[in-house]
Amino acid sequence: MVGWMTLRAAPYGSDIASGLNRLLEWFAERPSTAWITFDRVEFGANVAMFVPLGVIAVLWFGVRGWWLAPILGALASAAIETLQALLLDSRVADVRDVIANTLGAVIGMCLMLLLAFLLSPPHPRRQQGYRA
Repeated sequence: MVGWMTLRAAPYGSDIASGLNRLLEWFAERPSTAWITFDRVEFGANVAMFVPLGVIAVLWFGVRGWWLAPILGALASAAIETLQALLLDSRVADVRDVIANTLGAVIGMCLMLLLAFLLSPPHPRRQQGYRA
């Protein structure tokens, strides 16, 4: 799915672009939501797109291999941005996308580590040298 979204000539069709533009204009007209801009929506979408990678990395490599999730997120994102720069004139490679995607992988990793912690069995306290 990530490859399909990131390595197509256009990230989405004109119908979605039209709807997104109308929604962003609606947000812009209201003071409480004027901060919701295309750049912020795009950054958030890039974060969300890589959360599953962080989850999968922890599932694949285990809790002790947690550190691989950010590395995989950064490498996969850098590869995508490089391919966009080299092969797709209609797309813009941007270091902010690498940052957002890596952040998404870190969030997915953190969610899995938290879940592993919450689901792990309690460790009984060892009594060392103390007898009651």
